[in-house]
Amino acid sequence: MSDFDAIDSLLAAVGPQAELPAPEQRRELRERARLPKAQVARALGVSPSTVAGWEKDRDPVGELRTKYAYLLDGLAAKFAAETEPETAPAPGPGVVPAAGPAGPAAPGSLTEPAQGGDGDDVEVLTVPEPCVLCGRPAKHRVEGFTQHLDPADCQTTAPAAPAPVKPVHTTARPETAPAAQPPTRPSERSHSPARRAFQEPSGPVDLIGQAVQAALAEHHGDVDAATAALLKKAIPDAMRLLDETRKGARYDIVAHPWIPDILKKQTSRGADQVWEARPKWTRHDLPPGRHEVTALDINGAYLSALKTHLPLGRLEHSTGPAHDRRRAGLYLITPPAWEHEAVLPNPLGNRDEPGPLWVTEPTLRLLLRLSGPKYGLCEPPEIHESYTSGATENLLEKFRIALKDARDAAIEQDDEVTLEYVKAMYSKFVSTMGESNYNRELYRPDWMHIIRSQAFANLWLKALKAHDEGLMVVRAMGTDELHITGDWRRVFPEGRGVTEVKVKDTYTAGTDATDATEHTETAGEGQE
Repeated sequence: MSDFDAIDSLLAAVGPQAELPAPEQRRELRERARLPKAQVARALGVSPSTVAGWEKDRDPVGELRTKYAYLLDGLAAKFAAETEPETAPAPGPGVVPAAGPAGPAAPGSLTEPAQGGDGDDVEVLTVPEPCVLCGRPAKHRVEGFTQHLDPADCQTTAPAAPAPVKPVHTTARPETAPAAQPPTRPSERSHSPARRAFQEPSGPVDLIGQAVQAALAEHHGDVDAATAALLKKAIPDAMRLLDETRKGARYDIVAHPWIPDILKKQTSRGADQVWEARPKWTRHDLPPGRHEVTALDINGAYLSALKTHLPLGRLEHSTGPAHDRRRAGLYLITPPAWEHEAVLPNPLGNRDEPGPLWVTEPTLRLLLRLSGPKYGLCEPPEIHESYTSGATENLLEKFRIALKDARDAAIEQDDEVTLEYVKAMYSKFVSTMGESNYNRELYRPDWMHIIRSQAFANLWLKALKAHDEGLMVVRAMGTDELHITGDWRRVFPEGRGVTEVKVKDTYTAGTDATDATEHTETAGEGQE
């Protein structure tokens, strides 16, 4: 083969880039076909959040672009054929007509209480309430959350009455029918009932165990090499696990929502305006005498913090002092005075600047709890304004349990490869869901701040528990470091589980000993 023949072969292999419709048309085509993002993602071999990105502002490349263009082209051709009077199919029995140009579905289409995908009752509201995802009026409530049962009615996914889609001419799959023809295989959902706000359930998959076994096999049993390889792919693997555990969930994750300016960095290397209340406190005045101090390590701090109230949809601005426990987000508050600095850290962390500040849901809930009648440790914070959305505490619960179970099994089997891999998955998941180049599939800086603050609040509550049980709290640092004196084993169980603690260090403080303030800090965050 000559040099020119080789170049010709290379050019032929590259070919033209498949044309794609505008992102809003991509989403409209998928939703008219009532195809969930998860189903399209499985067909194309990507994650649902990747499909969401393609429907917002990103484009696939290479073979994925060709496959995606072929799918969209087939959908457009199918709907173009259905708009012709002689070929328009009649609704099958039991099919609820979708809202169209003539208006919404006829009244009475939901005359009986509906059942959710998990067997939960769906309450029909006599007076519409704002949807937790899009804020528009909705007539149904599931487990206390008002929502649109049909995603086509939800403004976060599509207009309530989409106009007919014109055929979109894109690059056809090689050696197939022209773009105007429908695909060879008809859509499996073309005659199925309208999908509700529940995804199709899927059985559990041991993605963590499979990844570990594959890495060990690839590196011929070399533990260090396999561990290094797993740590490099911890972020995409965590996103894949998240997608897997979200199957059957009631709510779609909004991976790239609009965010307010308070969540945007003030400078290229600076921070945003949200205060996470990270503890950094040391007791300065110890009682006379020598004290044996134990530095405890709180296991899996970020893993436990995944169970927290997270906003589901776009953050909405409001003013006024009210706090709605059904919602979560960020709050501008004037914090109360803290008069217990001598024995307990300030719940707001090490903050010297006076005046209002933006805090997260866990910090606000902690302050409200401490100001309540049970504790009465401070006055309630003054709320000035907020950015919140409808929330649930269990959004990441299946994801958390999958990681916890894998962690527990790794500890029981003395499997350090899996243990390091799981630690990297949840710690990097939290640290890269904000503004990071390492995770393009999820951009939720509000979640990142909330999860971190939940870890800090959990540590603070452990300090309070120790104090209430008669132990002396000497230091609280970061996410997982608590220094105390006394018989701590009667208060905290010892071990490596996420509900247990382990000893990190012991030292002597007080009279004729190294003072606690001079004790060298040990690396706390991220220890297991």
